[in-house]
Amino acid sequence: MSIHLPALSSDPNAPFPPGHTALRQPDGLLAMGGDLSSARLLNAYRHGIFPWYSDGQPILWWCPDPRTVFRTDGVHLSSRFRRSLRQCDWTVQADTCFDRVIAACAHTPRTGQPGTWITSGMIQAYNRLHELGHAHSIEVLSGDRLIGGLYGIAVGKMFFGESMYSAESGGSKVAVAALAKRLLEWGFPLLDAQVENDHLLSLGAEPRPRDRFLAAVSELTAEPEPAGSWTERFGTVAASELAPAGAA
Repeated sequence: MSIHLPALSSDPNAPFPPGHTALRQPDGLLAMGGDLSSARLLNAYRHGIFPWYSDGQPILWWCPDPRTVFRTDGVHLSSRFRRSLRQCDWTVQADTCFDRVIAACAHTPRTGQPGTWITSGMIQAYNRLHELGHAHSIEVLSGDRLIGGLYGIAVGKMFFGESMYSAESGGSKVAVAALAKRLLEWGFPLLDAQVENDHLLSLGAEPRPRDRFLAAVSELTAEPEPAGSWTERFGTVAASELAPAGAA
């Protein structure tokens, strides 16, 4: 069966098709083509759209229904894991080594995936967004050693998670929990996780109807972005802070 997709124009400021016009199968496939310029990527995120494709494919743009999201007050760590964090020396920072985090996300083997969707072109594009202050990395550290992390895009008061990884068990869990803690403090109610998987669901991610998600994105991306560098504002979160005393 052939699939007809809208092809994006060469103008990076051209509008995307409305999210609700995305295909049901494969779920959320919206458009193809265009480029990964910063202007086009930011326009995509402001409309709840993200790129996801493999080497050898055209750029594919997605807006699935439902959308997998975290409420920033709803990240869940199991009791057993929280107990292990109380004696953990890991710390979490932001934007101290964006290039290392995105490279690790690209090269970490994934169960059931023969390769990576984080192509060299994607890495270059998100590094440009990082230089512009929109793409951010969260780093979980043991001393100087990178234990895990994630990266994503902030627009207004909305954070769009892109990928995460663990070099040691629990590294990505700590990255998500620490990010949610800071986002909640900064007035960001949602953290987009894009597409459902068992790991995300175990951490408290939940499906949200696309129309409800897009309405929230429209409001939150229009909010003024908090001032200051993420490294300074994020500071350092000790992993032990994610397992408060007295918690089960």
